[in-house]
Amino acid sequence: MIKNDLPNTSLKTSDFYYDLPNELIAQTPATPRDSSRLLVIKKNGDIEHKHFYDIIDYLKPDDTLVINDSRVIPARIYGEKVRDVGNYVSAPSKIETLLLKQIKNNEWEVLLRPAKKIKIGGKIKYDATLTATVIDTVEDGNRIVKFEYDQSQFSTIFEVLEKIGSMPLPPYITEKLTDNERYQTVYARENGSAAAPTAGLHFTPELLEKIKAKGVAIVPVMLHVGLGTFRPVKAENITDHIMHSEYILVSEESAKTINERKAKGGRIVAVGTTSCRTLESASDENGKIMPTSDNTGIFIYPGYKFKAVDTLITNFHLPESTLLMLVSALRGRDKIMEAYKIAVEEKYRFFSFGDAMLIE
Repeated sequence: MIKNDLPNTSLKTSDFYYDLPNELIAQTPATPRDSSRLLVIKKNGDIEHKHFYDIIDYLKPDDTLVINDSRVIPARIYGEKVRDVGNYVSAPSKIETLLLKQIKNNEWEVLLRPAKKIKIGGKIKYDATLTATVIDTVEDGNRIVKFEYDQSQFSTIFEVLEKIGSMPLPPYITEKLTDNERYQTVYARENGSAAAPTAGLHFTPELLEKIKAKGVAIVPVMLHVGLGTFRPVKAENITDHIMHSEYILVSEESAKTINERKAKGGRIVAVGTTSCRTLESASDENGKIMPTSDNTGIFIYPGYKFKAVDTLITNFHLPESTLLMLVSALRGRDKIMEAYKIAVEEKYRFFSFGDAMLIE
């Protein structure tokens, strides 16, 4: 388990609060993807207002753009509690299951609603092809379940989810998503996330090709996004908050490319807080990226000294969230909160389907 060792800070969760009108919470993604707006915080502190397709003007030929190629799975499924052998309880026993993290093979940590109806040993039937047995409980009331499915029809649980699951959109998005691929990055590859690495949603294949043509290296890492990243910070002092762990992977090839280009003076540009957390977790004290396959519970907040990441592309995050704290660590709380105030005044769109920010 990778964690960070940070000094104590006097900052409180309330120091990261800001007012946001509901109408600025984006309900649908921008079309095309790169037409979203882009707020740029320059190295000298100046703020510029652009569109995301202008991002190429802020990238340099020796930069390395680090992306998270994890793919969101249709992780929300609905079933019924099984009573005895094949007998079902009445309609109120409908069980919502949200897959959070794969433990091993077909064992997953899940969130059940209502959880109190399902004890250890309890079974849930979703359709003719999929059932689950609760085998353990974990912190915050989550469960560990073991899925069983017809292996003559499906080779993996992910194939079953593609058939019966729905995208686990955040609760602040109330409009129905008509195309599931709009909640995926165009470079999403490895199934495993319970939420999208949303900073990457702004890239189009065409924009990525232009960035490559400029000489920028585009390098994948992976962090399977769990809901723990988005859980509210309930502690008064931010140092009392405990992050949930998420699986990360940095290949030897990716580590080699990043290290070689950084050694030549190039910047490491992280696409999103997930790529940022992956790089900082996989970095040694000198900023060298190590090949890594591990779980990380790194919590980055003001006072943290970045070892690997130079520049960050990110969305606008919820008030009092760990993601807002991470962004504040990179440029300073006061500057970030000023930028957020300006973004509200300029009516930027916020959160998962919202606009983007570039912090040089």
